[in-house]
Amino acid sequence: MTGWRVRDYAQDDLEAVIRVDAESGTAEESPLFPLSDAVAALQALHPAVVATADEVVVGAVVSRVEGDRAWILRISMAPAWRHRGLGSDLITALEHRLFAGGVRTVHAVLPDGETGATALHNCGFGARPGMVFFEKRGRVTPQAVSMLASLGAELPPGGLWQKVAGMQREKELIERRLVLPLAHPEMAAQHGVEPPRAVMLFGPPGTGKSTFAHAIASRLGWPLLELFPARLAAEYGLASGLNRRFDEIARLDHVLVFIDEVEEIAGTRSGADAAAVGVVNELLKAIVRFRGQDGRLLVCATNDVTTLDPAFLRHGRFDYVLPIGPPDNRARTALWESYLARAGAEADSAVLASASEGFTPADIAHVARTVSQVQFERTFDTGTRARPTTDDYLRTIGDTRPTVSAAMAQEFARQTETFARI
Repeated sequence: MTGWRVRDYAQDDLEAVIRVDAESGTAEESPLFPLSDAVAALQALHPAVVATADEVVVGAVVSRVEGDRAWILRISMAPAWRHRGLGSDLITALEHRLFAGGVRTVHAVLPDGETGATALHNCGFGARPGMVFFEKRGRVTPQAVSMLASLGAELPPGGLWQKVAGMQREKELIERRLVLPLAHPEMAAQHGVEPPRAVMLFGPPGTGKSTFAHAIASRLGWPLLELFPARLAAEYGLASGLNRRFDEIARLDHVLVFIDEVEEIAGTRSGADAAAVGVVNELLKAIVRFRGQDGRLLVCATNDVTTLDPAFLRHGRFDYVLPIGPPDNRARTALWESYLARAGAEADSAVLASASEGFTPADIAHVARTVSQVQFERTFDTGTRARPTTDDYLRTIGDTRPTVSAAMAQEFARQTETFARI
């Protein structure tokens, strides 16, 4: 729980927004846009959002729309609510409204060190060299908004990449191989680097493959469209549905397409099952068409790469085949630290990391959630705030069976040696 709720600005909020704005400034220089501009924009009903905690306004972001461009006029947060992710949530909510309304580019200019600069960085705005000038281009055209909605696509919230705790080795690999060439295609072209078009993530269940797909989309500022084979099969027939969906995807400017458990539609072909052969053939042809366009990335995920049809992993179809395994000790420590901070726990993250060797991020999340629930119930029953200790977590770890067995870990290591392409 964040402790706040973000909603559209209402006219009754004006006085509260002015109050928060007066408390918010952290820079010596005056803002580029005076408060009067922000008030005029609010009165003219330009897009703006506020955050409330216990019905009290604690943050606000105000914009002014000029054609297909928008300026963020003010980013205001009450001092007690800074450095908790509030600014990122406010900016993400506002930019979704702006892009959906036809805005293509959002600008923000702040004095050096002003409130909101970190949030703009976390939401994907880029600072131009030599000046504190933030800019972000919308990846979704107004014409594509309705199509994305009809396809069931989503715009992941900004800052997901920063929220992926631990897994630093995998994050660095994905950042450099995937995100950088896609986010900076001109620079990549200067070095003869062709941005990736498709990547396969493989690893045991619960290691975060789906989380990484959403975080990559958030990092790029692209919509994410997850394909569900069962749904396509029910609506159109699987082979026909894949062909139809990829034709629709081709009309979008930017998109990350995600197929989880891809072995369901890309398993080893057998002559005895003509329908399955047809599905794999259709998917292989769709990937070729998909790779012919810029501004898109296909992310597929599987628990067992050996179940995939050999033709599926050939060079020219997937640029990278990346292993996503259980977190190492450093990553487990980072995961535990994030959960302990959230729960206000008095526990030793290093001890918990050692005790949870072999646990996936999902396993650790389960333990943390279980302990938090017990402490919540204890607080409710006694009326005194209960804070979990190291022993509370260790007991729950001892009662939890890891998702990844020793045999699964050994098989993952073998698959990494045989199939990884990084």
